[in-house]
Parts: sequence; structure tokens; C-alpha cells
Amino acid sequence: MTSRRFPTIPLLVLALALPAAAQVQDYRQIKAPALRPITIPEPQRLTVPNGMTVLLLEDHELPTIEAIASIRTGTRYEPADKAGLGDILGDVQRTGGAKSMKGDQIDDFLEARGARIETGMSETSGTANMWSLKKDFPQVFKLFADVLRNPTFEEEKIAISKNQIASTIARRNDNPTGIMFREFDKLVYGPESPYARTPEFATLESVTRDDLVAFHKKYYVPNRTILGVTGDFDAKEMAKTIREVFGDWPKGAEVKDAPAAYRTAPKPGVYYVQKDDMTQSDIILGHLGIQKDNPDIFAVDVMNEAWGGGFAARLFSNVRSRKGLAYAVRGAIDSNYDFPGTFNVWMTTKTETTGAGLEALMVEIEGLSKTPLTEEEVQRAKDSILNSFIFNYDSKAKILRQQIVYSYYGFPADYLSRYRQNIEKVTVADVNRVAKKYVHKDQLAILVVGPPKGQDRPLDSFGKVTRVDITIPPPKNAGRPGSSSSSAP
Repeated sequence: MTSRRFPTIPLLVLALALPAAAQVQDYRQIKAPALRPITIPEPQRLTVPNGMTVLLLEDHELPTIEAIASIRTGTRYEPADKAGLGDILGDVQRTGGAKSMKGDQIDDFLEARGARIETGMSETSGTANMWSLKKDFPQVFKLFADVLRNPTFEEEKIAISKNQIASTIARRNDNPTGIMFREFDKLVYGPESPYARTPEFATLESVTRDDLVAFHKKYYVPNRTILGVTGDFDAKEMAKTIREVFGDWPKGAEVKDAPAAYRTAPKPGVYYVQKDDMTQSDIILGHLGIQKDNPDIFAVDVMNEAWGGGFAARLFSNVRSRKGLAYAVRGAIDSNYDFPGTFNVWMTTKTETTGAGLEALMVEIEGLSKTPLTEEEVQRAKDSILNSFIFNYDSKAKILRQQIVYSYYGFPADYLSRYRQNIEKVTVADVNRVAKKYVHKDQLAILVVGPPKGQDRPLDSFGKVTRVDITIPPPKNAGRPGSSSSSAP
């Protein structure tokens, strides 16, 4: 019996040893399998006779339906003396009621069905979206269309919205990082540009209900609207429903919007916001960036990831991990769809290392030309982008939202499908070429937010310092009895 059991022992040892032998000793030896092909579903496209563009993407995983409308408008079209108009409209379009229901009735209607209708406005577009169970879709969709087409802008809700925005204005200098990004945009785009402008108490007070009605009438028309619908439906039936609900929406005038102005000439220099109630400094450097329709965008995306992206990026490794100078640090050539983003590098550091931190950022910017990104850095960045790509579009709703954005800005319908392929084509030479092409050390606007006491090096050692005044202009009725915003700084 002994002779029969004995041979099993070495076999057992070998079996236990095999997994250990297969394990690698260093994480860099881990080989990732090749990515599988990804098929991005294309939404069906149609145009309603009144000019409204429609994208439909069936998704039968759950008995729900979501609709997303993107309207060709934005806060960049509001008059400068009425800054805040777009924010109010985006808020009150939903809360202020529609032709068929008052605002509070809409709340009750949606709550009873667990449904959602929301509206808003960004710099470059107006938005409206809805979500409901499939069984409730006909009713919720009609209300959604009513909110989109016939908002009533109740005065009471306008007052609430104004108070909320006024509260934001009053507190806007509490957050140092918020100050940093806000004032940096003014330095890059110019303080009068719609891309840097902020609402003030006076501009907010000047907005009336008539302004909202006129702005809505001008921009919220079907031929300026893209409607996307995804969920558990039959596309042919949904197209019929959309024509029934939106087909009688009168087409608006064909208007070519004037481009929003921004500063194109750089304004380099050292700028300083004194904020004494801080124990750290927030630092940002940069200038204008690029648009997403730039043919170099894919190489720029890889450069951003390799140089200033996540924890393994060069900027983070050198400034935070090796030199220990930053709580947070990031850098990128940012892009927008139809106007330039910014090249920006920013960090937060303790007051005592303000000069050292700023110097470290300058070294890293200069290093982009003196010490090109390596094959290993570029490949890691490409792997990171490609591996995360699938998670950005792992649902039909995410795909539809992105396709609406591309359609809104006139990008090719297959732009998303080709994105992975275009990233794979990027070479090390491409990355280092765009780093030299779009990063300009001599054009940097340098902004520091923090206390002057305790800094390790005077800021004027980096150049002439211009102080930035962030005092909030008081409201016209400040100090009057009953003024709700008289305590604003």
C-alpha cells in the first residue's frame, strides 16, 4: 500500500508549486491580454420636418426610457449686463412650471411616478432631460415636451433662483481653489469674455421674467434642438411618438450666432491674490489651449495622460512623490469643442514651499522640451486611456449622450467609434511634437492664491507681480433694511 501512495506526494507538491512558479516577481512583468474589439452602437438618426434632429438608441435591458435634449444656446449668449440670466433660465424652466402644470404640481407628478425631469444651461448649450419607467413614459414625455417648449417662469421661482445664485456670489471667495480657477480664466480669456465672466449682484438683479421669456423664445426652437432617446422602446414607434409630440412646434428663424469673444494674445506675468486665511498656496500657470477638432487632439490626449494625468504621470511622480511639494498637482492641454481650452498646470502646496513649488512646475514645463517623454511613459498613457475607454461607454445611455455632443458640435458620426483606433496610432514622436507645439513657457500667466507671510521666496523673484482684486461688488440695495444680501462682502 505504501508503494501505491508514495508517487502521489511529489505530484501534489508539484501541483501546489505550479501557481507560485507562474506568479511574477515584479508588477512590471505582468502581461495584459490584448484588448478585445469594441463595437459602439450607432443611434438611428432622423429629422422632424420642423428641423429638430433626433437620435434613437434602443436598450431593452431595463423597462425604462431616458430622453435628453440639447439646445443650441448657452450663457455665452446672455448680455454682459445680465450675467446670470442663463443660470436662472436653466433652473426656473423646470421649477417655474409649464403650460399644463405649475412648478409644484410637476414636483408631485414626478414624485408619484419616481420619474425625473431636469433642465439647465452651460456656457455652450441648454439642456433638458427626463427619465421614467416605460409604463409612465407617454405622460412624462408629454410633460417633458411642455417644459421644454412652454415654460411659464413663475415669478416666485425666479426669486428663489436669484437668492440661490446671490448666495453663491456672496460665498465665492471662500474657496481658494475656486478663486484660482476663476481668476485664471479671466487672465487667459479676458475678464469681459463670456468664458470668464461671472454673475454679479447687479447683473443678477437686472434680470427680469421678460428677459427669460425673450431668451427662451429666441433660442428654444426645434431647429436648434437635438433630442436623443434611449431605453426600452421600438424605434419606429418612438419616431412616431416624437413627431406627434413635437411635430407642431413651430420652426424658428435660421440665425447664425456671433462667436463669443475671448483674448487671443497671451498676457504673461505673475499675478497674486492675497488671501490671509490660508495655510497653503494654490498655484496655476498657463495660457490658451486647443479645440477638440484639432487633428493633434489624440496625441495631446496621450501627452496629457503621460505628463500630467494620474498617479503614475511624470508631473505627479516628480513634484509630489519625489520632491514632496504638493498636496495635489495636475497639468494638461485642455480642449473645448468650439473654442480653445487652456493649457494649465496647477498645484496646492504649503505656504513655506510656495516658491519651491512654483519652481518645480516651471522645471516640469521646461522638461517637456528638454527631456522628451519616453516610449515607456507614452505606452503606459495609451494603455491607461484604452483600458478606461470601455468604462466610459459601458451603457447605451452614456453612448447616446456622447453622440448627442458630437452631433451638436458637428463632429463625424463615427468619431467615437474611431477614437480607440486614433489613440493606438499615436507615436512617441507625435506626443513630443505636440508638447513643443502647444506648450509655451514664454506665454505663461502665473497666478498664486495664498497668504504673503511665510512664503519661502518672494514672488517678484519670478517677475513683476500684479495684484488681483477679487472684491465682490456689493448689491445696489446693500445695507437697506430688509435686504437679503446686505451681508455680502
